[in-house]
Amino acid sequence: MVKVEIRNLRKAFSSDSRTTAPIDGLSLEMPAGGITAVIGRSGCGKTTLLRLLAGLEKPDSGEIRMEDAQGRAAAPRTAVVFQEHRLFPWMSVRRNVEVAVRHLPADERRAKVDAVLALTGLAHASESMPAALSGGMSQRVGLARALAAEPELLLLDEAFSSLDALTRRQLYDEFVRIHAARPVTTVLVTHDVTEAVLLSSRICRLENGVIARTYDNPAPYPRSLATPGLGALSEEILRGFLEEEPLL
Repeated sequence: MVKVEIRNLRKAFSSDSRTTAPIDGLSLEMPAGGITAVIGRSGCGKTTLLRLLAGLEKPDSGEIRMEDAQGRAAAPRTAVVFQEHRLFPWMSVRRNVEVAVRHLPADERRAKVDAVLALTGLAHASESMPAALSGGMSQRVGLARALAAEPELLLLDEAFSSLDALTRRQLYDEFVRIHAARPVTTVLVTHDVTEAVLLSSRICRLENGVIARTYDNPAPYPRSLATPGLGALSEEILRGFLEEEPLL
């Protein structure tokens, strides 16, 4: 597991002589093994931040430092789960998961895939094809593929937002169970306040390129909206958005 520290990060994009900086002086700490939610309106820079963490974009300035348990600089194994499951339609569930560990010897590859299929509740569907899977099952396969590589940093890019409300709640509970069994430093990018309070131990509100406020969320797992304190926390976060940029 890694600890992530971001200091004065800036990333700008230029188009038609116009420059925009979705990330502009952002600083943030993400504890090792925790689930940190980055929440904000559509287009506020959440996905840009995730791409910077994944190494898919380079910052213009500032620093992203990742440290191991001994406080040494680390380049962690990183996995991303996207909003779309991005499964290979011609491969079975097992073969889709195997893609993440295809470089390993056959016996080791089989053992890792068996373990992660069992962990994610997919062992019974290992030979199914993506076309036969529900949206929730498909997204679970995407999560299994990410976990198969045993990442030290897991990035979730609106990973549950395309699912219907019931499936989404079921996946929340599944993810909490999986994370407890195999803890990994996780960054959850979302626009959904309910999702953030149910899943994360720290919630960071992204506004105007910076973290406007951080909320710690010590509520025990598993959670529901009836969990003491979560309703008030949700309201506090929503009020923060409305005070920052009123809708009317």
